[in-house]
Amino acid sequence: MVGSLGEGKMTHWSQLGRIAAVLLLALSVLAPSCGFKVLAAETVVDAQGRTVAPGAATRIVTLGSDVTEIVHALGAGGQIVAIDRGSKYPPEVAQKPNVGYRRQLSVEGLASLRPDLILAAEDSGPPEAVEVLKSLAIPIVFVPQDNTPQGIERKITLIAASLGLEDKGKVVSAEVLTAFQTAADLAAKIPPERRKKVVFFHGLVKLSAAGAGTSADAIIRYAGGLNPMDIVQGYKAASEEKLIEMAPDVILMMGDGKGGPTAEQVFGNRALAATPAAANKVLVVLDGAYMIGFGPRTSDAIRDLAKALYPKG
Repeated sequence: MVGSLGEGKMTHWSQLGRIAAVLLLALSVLAPSCGFKVLAAETVVDAQGRTVAPGAATRIVTLGSDVTEIVHALGAGGQIVAIDRGSKYPPEVAQKPNVGYRRQLSVEGLASLRPDLILAAEDSGPPEAVEVLKSLAIPIVFVPQDNTPQGIERKITLIAASLGLEDKGKVVSAEVLTAFQTAADLAAKIPPERRKKVVFFHGLVKLSAAGAGTSADAIIRYAGGLNPMDIVQGYKAASEEKLIEMAPDVILMMGDGKGGPTAEQVFGNRALAATPAAANKVLVVLDGAYMIGFGPRTSDAIRDLAKALYPKG
């Protein structure tokens, strides 16, 4: 009797085990179509070398135009609950709450949005606010600032891992790298003597020009231009005397969203009026989101600028 009962129990538990296994298999197959959240990587190592556990995020704050665009490219734009001031693309991000300039963050403002993940460009600040954010229970992943195609790939890989979308990340990376190479090839054969000197300005009020280490500087180079401001790091004011000395052939600016700036506005500025660019009225205006972060659409900026600089190839 005892032996028979033991065998019955074993048969019973064996049947339950088989049922559980079948149920688990069914759940693993059905999960994507039934709304189950695919878990992110258990941990990721971010741009600051920190090991972060991103968790199954459903309320994401993105800080950085490139970061926001990558999350959308991965198909997770619906999980974004707020963005920074620089994020302008895709157009639907305009409907999201805006936390302001990413280098002047308010910890209270961010926390009030109740995010369960913050994806932040590496240069987010100020430092004291970043230190407080790190101390909170909200996971924050810093995304590297790297103005190369390999840098874009690293950004996509890190963000994809943080969101549990590694396979999609590989697809997006391949598409972005192919488009980048195609755009860069447009200017690759331009001989040195034909390369034009290009200076990029954020706006006309302070004439702050892009130097080395900026995304605009990298875009100018990949498009076949020369940036005479690359003797300084970051954005620096350019005086009238300095601009005359640099003698840029082309002035590059961001669109103001109102159809400008126009050549009359730009070359009416005294500091720019004596440049070769002014003499020939050579102004190129590109969408701002192209120029302030290396992301999925940077290849478009390189292509557009290369075609504007060298329309005949």
